[in-house]
Amino acid sequence: MIQLKSPQEIQRLQESADLVSNVMNRMLKMAKPGLPTIELDEMAEKTIRSYGARPAFKGYRGFPFSVCVSVNEQVVHGFPSRKPLKEGDVLSLDVGVIYQGYVGDCARTIGIGVVAAEADLLIRRSYYALQQACKATRIGNRLHDVSHTVESIAARYGYGVVRDFVGHGVGREMHEDPQVPNFGKPGTGPRLKTGLVIAIEPMFNLGTYEVETLDDKWTVVTKDRKISAHVEDMVAVLPEGPKILSSADGMILPPIEEMNSLAVSA
Repeated sequence: MIQLKSPQEIQRLQESADLVSNVMNRMLKMAKPGLPTIELDEMAEKTIRSYGARPAFKGYRGFPFSVCVSVNEQVVHGFPSRKPLKEGDVLSLDVGVIYQGYVGDCARTIGIGVVAAEADLLIRRSYYALQQACKATRIGNRLHDVSHTVESIAARYGYGVVRDFVGHGVGREMHEDPQVPNFGKPGTGPRLKTGLVIAIEPMFNLGTYEVETLDDKWTVVTKDRKISAHVEDMVAVLPEGPKILSSADGMILPPIEEMNSLAVSA
């Protein structure tokens, strides 16, 4: 059942989103070649707890860390480790907090140092899809208008859109109704109303959309082992239009007309 949020609840969610964005920004600044990814997790948990909040992911269904750290072909739910990042890696970070009883959730993908051109484009286009999907999250549209926005951008560039994992409603629980897939038929799904808060999270693969889970029961990888990008923002539907609650740094997008002209790498 979809639970629309009051202005007071949206303010609480904004505060949680502010905190999770703060944590994400700190991780993005730390992420450099040679850094063991476990240090990102350790810093994130320390920062979250210093604000009187707690990590939303740690212990959730048995997940053992505060941050999902996914590198290259890892799509989501990767484990941080002592393995250092290296030049050219594609790093996806997903972190959640519970602050004053409300969830904050955010994901970003960045290149470590200089990355391959096709990786750079994949990351940029993932952010572009997130940006456009957020713009579509407005009163009168239907949920799958948002979904189709993501899917159509992936199709334009020949990327695989992950189907096994989706976005979701956000509130006191991390995963609330409705589910927000990255694919769908426009004009279908629930109509968007004031007070809806959702997490939109495009997951683009350089190759197939198919994924599989490793033996650790958590880490999801692309079936063809090609790289993946995952980005996520919390968005509230308001009378004046969509409001992006999370504000972490990420890809600085070129103008839309330039994005539209970017050629798919061979």
